[in-house]
Amino acid sequence: MTTPTVSIILPTFNRLKYLRPAVESVFAQTFQDWELIFADDGSDEDTKAYLRSFSGSPHVKLLLLSHTGNPGTVRNAALREAAGDYIAFLDSDDLWAPLKLATQVKALSDSPRRWSYTAFNRIDESGNQADENIRQWIPYEGAIFEKILLMDACIATPTVVAERRLIEEVGGFDDRQVQHEDYELWLRLILRSEVLFINTPLACVRTHREHYSQGGLWALEWKRRLFEKMQSLAVDPNLLPCIRQAQAR
Repeated sequence: MTTPTVSIILPTFNRLKYLRPAVESVFAQTFQDWELIFADDGSDEDTKAYLRSFSGSPHVKLLLLSHTGNPGTVRNAALREAAGDYIAFLDSDDLWAPLKLATQVKALSDSPRRWSYTAFNRIDESGNQADENIRQWIPYEGAIFEKILLMDACIATPTVVAERRLIEEVGGFDDRQVQHEDYELWLRLILRSEVLFINTPLACVRTHREHYSQGGLWALEWKRRLFEKMQSLAVDPNLLPCIRQAQAR
């Protein structure tokens, strides 16, 4: 296989009923110069059997990992195997529109900005439009550190495409950050490159009961650690008041 333009990082842990349509949405892309890297976090045998069914595909790499339950660790394992100029992220329960990669690769190739994200739709367990009260996000782009930090900009993981070298420059995911690890990476990316926004829904983010996030004091502790890290990384002193404002929320 020649070096692909895009390496797709897809972490898995069971969820076979959602994984199948996620993978189908990759193979349905109009842009086909990609490699798909499955990073399996110790799934059950049915899921592993499904993943092994792609072993003959020249476009697919399979990493069978011991279970950690740490999304950053799993994604970093796949990043180390990635060869593409760009990295695209897809979670095992989400979906891409067929034009997603074509749209973002073209937009990035025409722009000095080194990463991008898109609008997205929310879907339920059955793949229908989610019937819930969803905040209306404003489409921010450019140097939006403050907007990301204050969560005024919503950057969903399956909407992101970034230069591989940019992700490598910032060190990939922080595997010590077991919650908000994607949010923390976006903050480090925006300190190095402005972001390009595409105001077209090119991904579907699924809402379902299997989503699990520890809340309460545990989540607050990880946010506290994240903000402390941002204070140490923010070379522009003008960003410090914004970080303190986010901490106070």
